[in-house]
Amino acid sequence: MPNVEVGDLVIRKSHGGDIVFKVTEIFEDDMGELQCVLKGMYLRLMADAPMADLELVGVAKLCKEIVDLEFIHNDGLKRIMMRRGQDREKAEMNRSEASKKFEFFDIPGKVLHLDGDEEYLKMCLKTYQQLNIEAIGRCIDESQQAEQVIALIDEYRPDILVLTGHDALLSGGKKDFGDVNNYRNSKHFIEAVKQARIFEPARDDLVIFAGACQSCFEAILAAGANFASAPMRVFIHAYDPVFIAEKVAFTPINKTLDVNDAITATVTGIEGVGGIETRGKFRLGLPKTPY
Repeated sequence: MPNVEVGDLVIRKSHGGDIVFKVTEIFEDDMGELQCVLKGMYLRLMADAPMADLELVGVAKLCKEIVDLEFIHNDGLKRIMMRRGQDREKAEMNRSEASKKFEFFDIPGKVLHLDGDEEYLKMCLKTYQQLNIEAIGRCIDESQQAEQVIALIDEYRPDILVLTGHDALLSGGKKDFGDVNNYRNSKHFIEAVKQARIFEPARDDLVIFAGACQSCFEAILAAGANFASAPMRVFIHAYDPVFIAEKVAFTPINKTLDVNDAITATVTGIEGVGGIETRGKFRLGLPKTPY
């Protein structure tokens, strides 16, 4: 049996080492066997596994994971900035000659991001900053988000609300994919969305993304979310909520997001994230003053 401790990075031998996890808890089950609670390094997934099934991650594997994560992050930023440049060129072409001596200023939508994982939240907040999006982040356990979300919306008045963390289909026999009790945290995301909609019922006034890996997509949308995971019950990437929020934040208020474009901007794509037509939150101002 490997000498695994809390905080170690591991892979599951029974799954071919497909995902790198961090060990967050070790406990002894009813049979006296050591079990580990695992958190995906970059996928929003929680899982349990016998310690005997785990293998410590080697240096080469870890380096590859870090390089892959950085590539996904930087490629996403590059594509977003390219799209914004094209949008700005179109706006410039439509300006009158008299206004062309002045510069525009941008007011993108503001984000409130509640995340059950502090490490993921830090990654997301750094990315919002790089994308020039005002974002307030709070690390709140998935089970507590519904209790706190109304007060936080009232305090910060965001345009976009992100409710995420970890989720997973629970292990066991044949699953009813429509039963929220078969998911680790979907019922908590659903309740948090419902509470947010008590404060702001209109989906275009407060845009909500909710869910994590394998979440009950249909039920989260039915609760009032604009975007949710995961249509095909796949794992979603840590950055998927950020890239959806960015698309909303920088789509003009007089336009409706192309749902396909918004989903394509994510890492996971349409198997991991879906949504409904939603009006954007971006406002363009003129003129930009020197003061």
